[in-house]
Amino acid sequence: MRGLSYSLADRVLFDGLDLQVARGESVAVTGASGSGKSTLLSCVLGLIKPGEGTVAVTGTPTTGLSGKRMARVRSESIGMVFQFGELLPELTPVENVALAPLLSRTATTPSGDPKSEDPFVRAEGLLTDLGVPVRTATSRLSGGERQRTAVARALMNAPGLLLADEPTGALDADTRELVADLLFSLPRRHSCGLLVVTHDVTVAQRADRVLHLRHGRLTPADRASAPDEVRP
Repeated sequence: MRGLSYSLADRVLFDGLDLQVARGESVAVTGASGSGKSTLLSCVLGLIKPGEGTVAVTGTPTTGLSGKRMARVRSESIGMVFQFGELLPELTPVENVALAPLLSRTATTPSGDPKSEDPFVRAEGLLTDLGVPVRTATSRLSGGERQRTAVARALMNAPGLLLADEPTGALDADTRELVADLLFSLPRRHSCGLLVVTHDVTVAQRADRVLHLRHGRLTPADRASAPDEVRP
């Protein structure tokens, strides 16, 4: 992101904001409620058009792309983990993870590319690697298993960039630690960038870099002491 500006009604959320996330790197963004953390992710996803500035994902400028072309960037280059997992309970874990690539089989991929694998085979492999039981109903998964399933789904397209919006916000303390360990191990294991927005300072401090969003700008956060306004 370069020089990103965005206002909502009479409130300025971003004021010349700059952010770069490299492959193999994790970046956490903290900030008060309403500061624009989730809006930041929406700009990366192309769901919100900034007033000024540019966004590029894996080298592709996305700010002016049509809806169809931006959807292709999302499907090929971005993985997303939501706070509540957003799984379909009527599907199995494998079906939840394999669903998106099954619905977008129009793209062709080179031989040997993870995206060219059979979706069910790749889904089962990712779930097994992440410690999720594949022979069970999604409705029977624990909170941590549901989030690990959501992570597997986000990794299905071998994304260059992984986004996570309050990924531990709905979990108990022990499960939160396990999911956080998993998330912040992904950039190096899967050669992707990771951008996490969170209120939880203990989770944020696992990142390679922690930034605080305030008054439309991102500044390095003090790891030694968490500001009152970003405590969970």
